[in-house]
Order: sequence, then C-alpha cells, then structure tokens
Amino acid sequence: MTSNPHRLSDAEIQGFIDGKTKPLGALGRVETLAAQLARFCNTLTPRIDTCELVIFAADHGIALEGVSAFPQAVTQQMVQNFLAGGAAANVFARSQGIPVHVVDAGVAGDPIDHPKLWSRRIAPGTESSLHGPAMSAAERDAALNAGARIVANTSANALAFGEMGIGNTASASLLAHKLSGLALNDLIGRGTGVDDTGLAHKSAILAQASQRTAPSLSADTALSEYAGFEMVMMAGAMQAAAEDGRIVLVDGFIATTTAAAALGRAPHIRPAMVFCHRSQEAGHRVLLEWLTADPLLDMDMRLGEGTGALLAWPLVKAASAMLCDMASFDSAGVSQG
Repeated sequence: MTSNPHRLSDAEIQGFIDGKTKPLGALGRVETLAAQLARFCNTLTPRIDTCELVIFAADHGIALEGVSAFPQAVTQQMVQNFLAGGAAANVFARSQGIPVHVVDAGVAGDPIDHPKLWSRRIAPGTESSLHGPAMSAAERDAALNAGARIVANTSANALAFGEMGIGNTASASLLAHKLSGLALNDLIGRGTGVDDTGLAHKSAILAQASQRTAPSLSADTALSEYAGFEMVMMAGAMQAAAEDGRIVLVDGFIATTTAAAALGRAPHIRPAMVFCHRSQEAGHRVLLEWLTADPLLDMDMRLGEGTGALLAWPLVKAASAMLCDMASFDSAGVSQG
C-alpha cells in the first residue's frame, strides 16, 4: 500500500498511537490492531476502508463416509442460496455494503450455471481422503493458482474469505493435525451438528484417514492429501492477497486451518492476517493457541461462510480510521497533563 523504503519501527508506531488525544492505552486492542495495520502497510496512516468477501465452495469425498449431519447436495444448494443473497454471509455483507463473490472451486454434481458465479471448478469434489489423497498435486497447484488469480479480480484493500463444503470440518481437522502435530481428537468437533454417535463415527473415520500418512506433512503435501478444493483455493488467495499488500480477514475453523497451510507455504504473510473470531468449533480454539493468534471476537459462532470476518471488519476499519483521522495532542492543542 506504500512505496516508503523506510521500515517503520514498533517504537515509531507506538509513539504515533500514544500521541493521539486519549490516555495511554485507552483504546485497548484497537490500538494493537492499529499497530498491526501500520506495521504491515508500513505507514502511520494506512487507509483501509474497503472490503470484499469471497466465498469458496467445494465438496469433499470424505463426506461420503458419513462424517456430516447433512448430505453432500447441501453444498450446491447453499451456493444457490449465496447467489440469491439469502445466506447469513449475504445479510451481514449487505448490511455493510460489502460485495460478495461466490466461487465454485469444485462442487459435486452438474456445473452451476449462474451469471454471478465465478466458476473455477477443479473437479466435482475431491476423492475420499480415507482411501487416498483427496486430490493430485496437479489439481492442488491448479487450485492454488486459481485462488491467486481470483485476488487479481478484486480491488478492496481488505479481503474476507469464506467457505462452504459439506464435510469440510472433517478435512480441516485432518489438515490441521498434519500441519500442527496437535492431537487429532482435540481438533474434531460436531461440524454441522452431528450427535454423539455421529461424533464417534467421525472420529473413527478421521483416525483411519490420518493413519495413511506420516504424522507431520509439509503444507503442500497436507493440502493434497486432506484438503478440499475450496480450502486450497483460499490458501492461494490468502497468499496472493497478502503479497499484494491486502489485509486478510481470517474467519473460523476452516479459514484458520487454511491460513495455517498458507503460512506453512509462505511464513512472511503472517503480518497481513487479522484473526477475526474464535469459533465454537472445538478444534478452532486449540489451533488458534498453536498459532498464537488472539481473535478480535468470541461470539459462540460456528457457521463459516466468512460471517465472523464480516463482523470483525468494522473493527479493522475503525482502527485504520483512528490512525488516519484522530487528532494528536499537538494538532488539537490538547494538554497531555
């Protein structure tokens, strides 16, 4: 966002924030967020006032193993709901004037024909990771590249990324396990709302799928073995957005797992990432701790779609406005006491 060759120091940033017309530290975590924005953008006045939401949708072969409370057909039905503007993500985005883009990364069934849909379909869903890799290396790379190209079709200085895919909490649990080394059982939750019997079945299936591969995998290998096309495409988009100087608004469990994979591929993009909310999904909390990420919100949500990122966006916008527009003691002629 800036061509300033001088890298701002933390002391310069903090001094600028401390000079605003308020008691020291009075804006709490808004100040921490503002410092992150200034550091990433390398300017004391980063104007971050536009946001777009990209929702990636795809199906997961492992859903056919009975790990979700909903049938796979719901993915395509929800894509139609997004396109019609009826989902929670649409409502939250519309309330803030945020454009929504819906991407078919690999939804099962016949291709969706809709003028508003961004079709980047790799295949009609992944293979079941219970029996082998979810996708080939070539499919993974195609999805990563498609995600990067999607970012080029956006213009906002902050991007929120959402997802939809029946079975994707199962895929995310496996992916997070292979990336972090965290216990698989600590990363498995109820997803769409499976009951106790369903949760036990889901845990057993994921344990079998995990045993196919080494305990720890590289980011690219973990993506091809266990991820969905929507997750891989989102990882490519996150990396491209950060490298293009955009703020990346990280949503819930699926998006945070994807962010962990993107960071495994490109650790330098971490300063761009704003972790937006702490999901009620069990694995999200332990994964956030592993990432040493402290999200802005904790609203007991577990929907996905980018909803948590959308709710956090006003805080990001406000932190930017504080840096750009709030008077300093000197400019306002206010005594510091």
